[in-house]
Amino acid sequence: MQLFYNPNLDETSSQFFFDAEESKHIVRVLRKKVNDEVLITNGKGLMLSAKITDSNPKKCAVEITGVKRVHPQNYWLHMIVAPTKMNDRFEWFLEKATEIGVNEITPVLCEHSERKTIKLDRYMKVIQSAMKQSNQAFLPKLNELTNFNDVLEEPREGGLFIAHCEESEKYELKRRVIPDKPITILIGPEGDFSAREIKAAKQKGFLPVSMGRNRLRTETAAIVACTTVAIINNG
Repeated sequence: MQLFYNPNLDETSSQFFFDAEESKHIVRVLRKKVNDEVLITNGKGLMLSAKITDSNPKKCAVEITGVKRVHPQNYWLHMIVAPTKMNDRFEWFLEKATEIGVNEITPVLCEHSERKTIKLDRYMKVIQSAMKQSNQAFLPKLNELTNFNDVLEEPREGGLFIAHCEESEKYELKRRVIPDKPITILIGPEGDFSAREIKAAKQKGFLPVSMGRNRLRTETAAIVACTTVAIINNG
């Protein structure tokens, strides 16, 4: 059953009207009719079952028939990733990270960043779509583009890791992730973090990590990191 999203629904909701865009999709594309069922999430852990009461393609109405609260995962994964020069590659990361399971994403502006602006609304739509496609009840938090120095100043708990390409001693990420604990991972731009940034991150407690022998693209490294954390926590 296809999942829809509305952040304003809660456990007291009894009926709901879809906006024109989603109403058209439900009625014209999915060909849903009166008494057909749909699922809606508020992105905050609720899954609501609903029955169509009016299949109007401009304002489809539903009646809430059931509410289920989904328990969040036991860990919190925060990916801090430099947006790639090619925007579609970063959007691919957002989509796949959401499907795999990420809680928070911060696009970070680094010294070697080639992309210095982002379209946050567009990124949010990609994440929402991926959440619905993968049938999840929690919408990942997406932060504004943040300067690297500001990222380091924010207080954090759990495991702190930075993935960079410098030839130096590194830990294997898979051997450092502790299940059921918060984890923050820094992934740099195509030109890598600068030496100054790497030093600053280490001083703030970020451990240098490796995700294998091969040199990975920014978005690939980020997905490998997400997958590694998911496997260790769900294995």
